[in-house]
Amino acid sequence: MGYKISLDDMNLALEELSKDYMIYAPKVFEGEGKFSDTDLIRYGEVEGLEEIVFDEKSDYSFKEALTPISEVLFYFTEDEIKEADKPDRGALIFLRSCDLHSLKRLDEIYLNNGYEDYYYKRLRENTKFILMGCQKSFENCFCVSMGTNKIDSYDSYIKLEGDTVYIDNKCEDLDKVFRKADIQEVDVKPDFVEENDIKVSIPDNLSLDVMDAKMWEEYASRCIACGRCNFVCPTCTCFTMQDVYYTDNGKVGERRRVWASCHVDGYTDMAGGHSYRKDNGQRMRFKTLHKVYDYNKRFGYHMCTGCGRCDDICPEYISFSNCVNRLEDAMKEVE
Repeated sequence: MGYKISLDDMNLALEELSKDYMIYAPKVFEGEGKFSDTDLIRYGEVEGLEEIVFDEKSDYSFKEALTPISEVLFYFTEDEIKEADKPDRGALIFLRSCDLHSLKRLDEIYLNNGYEDYYYKRLRENTKFILMGCQKSFENCFCVSMGTNKIDSYDSYIKLEGDTVYIDNKCEDLDKVFRKADIQEVDVKPDFVEENDIKVSIPDNLSLDVMDAKMWEEYASRCIACGRCNFVCPTCTCFTMQDVYYTDNGKVGERRRVWASCHVDGYTDMAGGHSYRKDNGQRMRFKTLHKVYDYNKRFGYHMCTGCGRCDDICPEYISFSNCVNRLEDAMKEVE
């Protein structure tokens, strides 16, 4: 059994929650779109529900709140190292089903992959997730094919209809705040997409033999290795380290963890000037097989969650879903 409250009461609840949580949600950043005079929808701190974009897909994923683009790990001087302070509040993140499924992928890499990432864990353990339903399938989404269109592991589900907010809550801490408002108990069920226009089929016999297929040659010329598909992806986790020096003598500064990308030049550079996967087609091959083959072979489920953001953002109009659908013919070619 869920309940409904007024929009004003919900905003008051968020105001109270903001004392303990930084509230992140998809919001409009005016004039920051990929074309001139266009807007961008990405995650940022919000104060009220009116700022949150419920009816469009965000251009960037929620992962910025858990894995910042540039994150200071520690500061150093000639004599000592000081760990960077963690945020003084937890986080409350509004996100959709596919992104909540993506959280499982992030946890797998940062927490269950043979070690626990200290910096990720200290943010993750103080974060709660509020599910936003999808009443329709957005452009380029293929979450149904990936089995990520539905989920029940949320702290709260929220739906906004006019000035009324519907909530299905599973978190005791949030419940204490929500129930301070004038509530009416009603039956609330999340809105989930049942069908996408885009459908993806991953071959059952997919193997590394597909690396020799000719399809990758096409991407050698089409892909410009900008890395946008990686940076908008909610499950890409690659990073590099940067030392930033405050003085010319190089003895005082900070170490940062910064997002990296398997598509961008320099990612596979080695000592002596060597580099793997200089060809852009090889980079596309690596990313594709990581998302729908080797990750699944290791963990038992696919890394890709079908959000379609990679298709949305690509300046060369390369479709990742189309690339996956070509794998079946590619396997026949190399058999």
